[in-house]
Amino acid sequence: MNQLNFKQIYRFLGITAALNGVFMWLAIPFSLYHDEDAALGILNAGIITITAGLLLFFFNKPTSKNIQKKEGYLIVTLGWLTLSVTGMLPYVLSGAIPSITDAFFETISGYSTTGSSIINDIEAMPKGILFWRSATHWIGGMGIIVLTIAILPLLGIGGMQLFMAEAPGPSADKLHPRITDTAKRLWLIYVLLTFVEFLLLKIAGMSWFDALNHAMATVSTGGFSTKNASIAYWNHLPAIQYIIIFFMFIAGTNFVLTYFALKGKIQKVIQNEEFKYYLFSILCIAAIVAVNIVFYQDSRLQTTIEHPMPFGEVESAIRHSLFSVLSVMTTTGFVTADFTMWNYFITAIFFALFFLGGSAGSTSGGVKIVRHIIMLKNSFLEFKKSLHPNAIIPVRYDGKAVNQTIVFNIISFFIIYMLIFIVGTVVLSFLGLDFASALGASASSLGNIGPAIGSVSPVDNFSHLTASAKWFCSFLMLIGRLELFTVLILLTPLFWRKN
Repeated sequence: MNQLNFKQIYRFLGITAALNGVFMWLAIPFSLYHDEDAALGILNAGIITITAGLLLFFFNKPTSKNIQKKEGYLIVTLGWLTLSVTGMLPYVLSGAIPSITDAFFETISGYSTTGSSIINDIEAMPKGILFWRSATHWIGGMGIIVLTIAILPLLGIGGMQLFMAEAPGPSADKLHPRITDTAKRLWLIYVLLTFVEFLLLKIAGMSWFDALNHAMATVSTGGFSTKNASIAYWNHLPAIQYIIIFFMFIAGTNFVLTYFALKGKIQKVIQNEEFKYYLFSILCIAAIVAVNIVFYQDSRLQTTIEHPMPFGEVESAIRHSLFSVLSVMTTTGFVTADFTMWNYFITAIFFALFFLGGSAGSTSGGVKIVRHIIMLKNSFLEFKKSLHPNAIIPVRYDGKAVNQTIVFNIISFFIIYMLIFIVGTVVLSFLGLDFASALGASASSLGNIGPAIGSVSPVDNFSHLTASAKWFCSFLMLIGRLELFTVLILLTPLFWRKN
C-alpha cells in the first residue's frame, strides 16, 4: 500500500480545528449578555484554535486529494482528539476549569456524548461556558466529521472513506447516492429536531437558555444539564420530562428511519426489525421497572435528587421508569431519579442496559441493538446446525441474508467490547476505585452513558477520580464513541506497514 498522505491528514485536521473555533465564538454572546469575564477566555480560545487550523490547512497542500481507508481512520481519530484538545481551551483560558486533566475529561465527555462530568456546582459556572459545554455534545452527536463532509466538495476532496469510519453502527445506510447529500440531510434532520425540542421545552416551562442547552444535549444523546439536579430539577413539571422522553426515543432511533418518517414513509419505519426490537425493549423494561417501583419499593429508599416523587402513583412510576430506561438505553444520561437507590434488582437491570445501546445510525452509544439481534440469531442458528450439520442456514435480518463476514465482525466487536470493559474495570480498580465504581465507570465510559453505579452514580460525578483514572476514562470514551475498531486499528503494527 502507498505511503500515508500526511499532508491531506493535516489539512483535514486544520479544517476541523477552524470549524471548532468558529463554534466556540457562538458562546460569546451568552457571556456578554450575562456580563461574564469568561467571554475573553472564549474569544482567545477561538482565535488560537482558528489560527492553528488555518495554518495547518494552508501550509499542507497535498499532491493527491484522494483519501484512502488508512487516512480515513487516522483523520477520524485524530480529528476527535483535535476537537478535544482545542475544545478544552475555553474552560482553561476562562478559568472555569483550570486543570488540564479536568478540562480534557469534560471536553471529551462532551464530544463523545458521554455526559460524565467533573463539575461539582454546574449552576455556578458562567453561562457562556455552559453553552459551550452543551455545544460540544451537539457537535459530537452526529460528528463534525460528517458536517465537514458536507463542505468537502468545495475543497475537491472525496469523503466516502471518512463517512464509513465515522458513521455509527455496523453499517452506514445512505439516504442518497451521494455521500455529501447524505451528510447534509442528516444535519438538516439534526437541526430540525433540536429546534423543535427547544421550542417545546420553552413552552413547557424552561427558560430560553435551559431549553436550548437541553435540546442540544437530548438530540445528541449527551446528557449535560445546566442544573446540578439534571432533569430532576423539573420533577414538578411532568410535561418537560415527557418531551425529553419523546426526543430521547427519536435520538436513539436510526436517523434513516427518522428521515423516512418525515417523508411520510411510516411503513418503512414500522417494518424495520431493529426499530421493533428497540421499541419492544423500552416498553418491556420500563414496565418491569415501574412495577418494581410501585409494588416492591423499599420505603427507606423513596427518594429522588430533588422534588421527591410519590412512588405510589402509577403515572409517576411509569414516567420516571420510562425516562430512566430511555436515558440509559439511548446513552443520554439525563437523570430524574437515582435508580441505584430504588432496589438491587432495578440496579442490576440498569447495569445490564449499559451494554444494550440504541439503534445503529443514531447518535447513541453502546453496543447497539442490531448487533444484539444478529448475535442472538446466529446463536440460535448454531443449535439448528448442531442438529443439521450439513445444512446451510444464513442469519436473516429484515428478511435478507446477512453476509457471514458481517456476522463475524459483529461477534468480534462484542468480544473486544467486553474484553475492554473487563480490562477497564481492572485498571480502574488498580487506580483506586472500589469494585462497583470501577464496573460502573468502565461500562459507562465505554458505552458513552454518563451516570453509572457506585461512587459514580446518577447523584455523583467523576470529580473524585485520580488524574490517571480520568485520562483512562477519557480513552475509553474515545474508543467507545468511534466504535472500537476505528481507534484500536491504529494501535496495531499491521496498520503502519507500508505494504
